[in-house]
Amino acid sequence: MKNFYVLTDALEFIEKSICEDFESQAVADYCGVSLSSLQKLFRLALHRSVRDYIQRRRICLAAKDILHSEMRMIDIAYKYQFGSPESFARAFKKVWNESPTSYKNSWKFSGICPRLDYHYEEGADEEMAGKKVDISEAYDEIVKMRGSYVICFDIVGLMPINEISREAGDVAIVESLKRIDRVAGDGMIPLRIGGDEFALITGSTDRAYVDELVKEVLSHNSEPVSWKKRDIPLNLRAAVVQVPAKNLKYDEFFVGMHEAIREKREEERAMSPDLKI
Repeated sequence: MKNFYVLTDALEFIEKSICEDFESQAVADYCGVSLSSLQKLFRLALHRSVRDYIQRRRICLAAKDILHSEMRMIDIAYKYQFGSPESFARAFKKVWNESPTSYKNSWKFSGICPRLDYHYEEGADEEMAGKKVDISEAYDEIVKMRGSYVICFDIVGLMPINEISREAGDVAIVESLKRIDRVAGDGMIPLRIGGDEFALITGSTDRAYVDELVKEVLSHNSEPVSWKKRDIPLNLRAAVVQVPAKNLKYDEFFVGMHEAIREKREEERAMSPDLKI
């Protein structure tokens, strides 16, 4: 149980201090543990170092500022503790595979590394707490879309890609988001709801139109992503649910999206038992 509290304290400290100048050691000091112990915990739970997680959260928030504010790039860079616009651009490209300026001109989505919300369950210390992405910021907008369709996506076989390299997995995630982002119209809300799971809140009650969006995204299946001159096929699956028309409860809606993906995965497994899903 101690690991759970250390992790939640660390994530809370990072969120509160994200625009301040601090190192990984400061996070460990706040949690009252050694840096090596904290690094081990982050790699176990998040598959990243403390520094890498901090960097990715800063880039995620910077991307939001790029899309939704009038701030200059240099001011965004300094806001998130990058020493120069050049170092910011390098870090940004490492996450998004393109420059901040190119990103501004071609993307709608920004939450590539959303805040995590951990939930402790009795006896779960060995496996860490169950985690979910915190999409509460979007709740008020989702409420306005009651009754509309939501397309839930996940990557088919991300684990084998991660076994090649975690960096290859990161590239696959960005490309998956790009395929979804391309079809997202004005007013739609694209979200990352898990490690390899995404949702597009369409705001539409026209199922035929939504099915066309699904068809467009999945038409790119088997197109490869490139990592270190290696082509890796990338496929997505999709399931469609609706935002509850009444009594929209955040937790139930979140679980419902994941359940739709799980059912689709099980359906595919039943049809193709040897499929790597």
